[in-house]
Amino acid sequence: MDNPAPLVHTALAIAAVVVLILKAKVNPALALVLGAVYLGLAGGLGAERTLKTVNKGFGDLMAEVGLLIVLGVLLGTLLSALGAIEKLVTLLLRTLGPKRLPYSFAITMGTVLQSIFADVLLVMTAPLARSLGSRIGPGGLARMAAAMALGVEVGIALSVPGIGALALAGLLDIPLGIMLLYGFPLAAVTILLTLLLFSALVKRGFWNPHRDESAVAEGGAVVEGGTVVHDGAAAHDGTVAHDGAAVHGDIAVHGDIAVHEGAGVSDGAAPREGATGGGGAGVGDAVAADGDAGTAHGDGTAPPLGLSLTPLLLALVLIATGAFAQVAGWDSPVVDFLGDPVVGLLTGLILACLVARRRLPAGAIGDAFGQGFRTSGQILVLTGVGGSLAAVVEAVGLGDLVKDSFSAGTWAPLALVWLIAAVLHMAIGSVTTSAITAAGILAPVAPSLDVQPVLIALAAGAGSLFAIHATSNTFWLLQTLLGQTTRGTLKTVTLTVSGASVIALGLIQTVSLVM
Repeated sequence: MDNPAPLVHTALAIAAVVVLILKAKVNPALALVLGAVYLGLAGGLGAERTLKTVNKGFGDLMAEVGLLIVLGVLLGTLLSALGAIEKLVTLLLRTLGPKRLPYSFAITMGTVLQSIFADVLLVMTAPLARSLGSRIGPGGLARMAAAMALGVEVGIALSVPGIGALALAGLLDIPLGIMLLYGFPLAAVTILLTLLLFSALVKRGFWNPHRDESAVAEGGAVVEGGTVVHDGAAAHDGTVAHDGAAVHGDIAVHGDIAVHEGAGVSDGAAPREGATGGGGAGVGDAVAADGDAGTAHGDGTAPPLGLSLTPLLLALVLIATGAFAQVAGWDSPVVDFLGDPVVGLLTGLILACLVARRRLPAGAIGDAFGQGFRTSGQILVLTGVGGSLAAVVEAVGLGDLVKDSFSAGTWAPLALVWLIAAVLHMAIGSVTTSAITAAGILAPVAPSLDVQPVLIALAAGAGSLFAIHATSNTFWLLQTLLGQTTRGTLKTVTLTVSGASVIALGLIQTVSLVM
């Protein structure tokens, strides 16, 4: 290692970002920009080139995924308003039965429903999961809680259109169709295997209802008839207010979730009924209040499930068709156009608007779009500045150092990017930020290694799932919404999703051996 300076400065920059976020309570986006500027200056780029690199990294990543994120968020808000989730869970229960429900529930959340994003999925499905837990036998609550954690987190990191998967595809210049082709089955198999192992542990006494479940959750949160009260702040029918949330202006922030006042925050305390925000799609007034996720929408009538999900399924089919055509070498201008991810999501969004126009009351589409634009703005900024840091990492020459220090074989690069993402996630608590930063470190050398870039992206996503704990909003939301103790949540969230992280890495390594 002739010149370790790039490695030292990169480590210092990342450490500074972590300290700024956790100790100084600096917004993650601002902390990433400051880290990128420091790295550029310390790495010898000079002031002018540093600023140009920061701007270029932001713009390049936005050019790749910016419009996709906006379209995905808007599609998710309309699907939420149309009440697709409750009807889908009812169908799964009726078709597959209660014993198979955790598996179908988790896989559906982690794949098809990722356009609705984490915060909406948690708030809208938690009351259903809690009520269904008692119907699937002993340890039912534990299995449903694990299913929710796996579905939300694995989907974000590995499955298009999860936020993390979109950002990683853009950062490593991977066609979104290819990311969908590899990530979709990887997410499904990872969720299935992990939940099978967790269910086996539950059957052998791993879960203790008396110690792991509680009608009175820790910290004074009381669950009574669907109402969660924490330190005097009440949130009704499945929404939650937690005293760990920090309030910055009109945004209440807890972990990766940011809740806007316009989306249901009063005095920075508790979300209004049916409202949440952050890290994914916003619901706000577009979602039916009082916990009735779609059974009634003003004076309109809720559409049947098939009609509600058709826009999303159409978008996924178009994107997948483009990916298969690319893999098969089928060159057709029509297929190339219709299979483009932007065209696919735009087509789905237009269809969702047509359905909502006929089924929802006047103004509902505008309300949903307003929430979607506010939420997507936060996602775009965080994703873009992650691209800025990655661009500076490349410019200072860390990629060359990594290339010289590790063999061009398969195992070392994938294990390295997984490890970096895992360490970053344990420190920061953000799945998306840790995945983007870890992938950015190896992105400069990805073309020169005998490893498919899509595998590097998936390894970064898998590593970012490791050790979800008290710094994660998912941890606290699942504890409070499902009435678990901290001990129980460590089992259903931390242990389970960490297991999924390791299992996913093993599957990725296996795929790499045959590619």
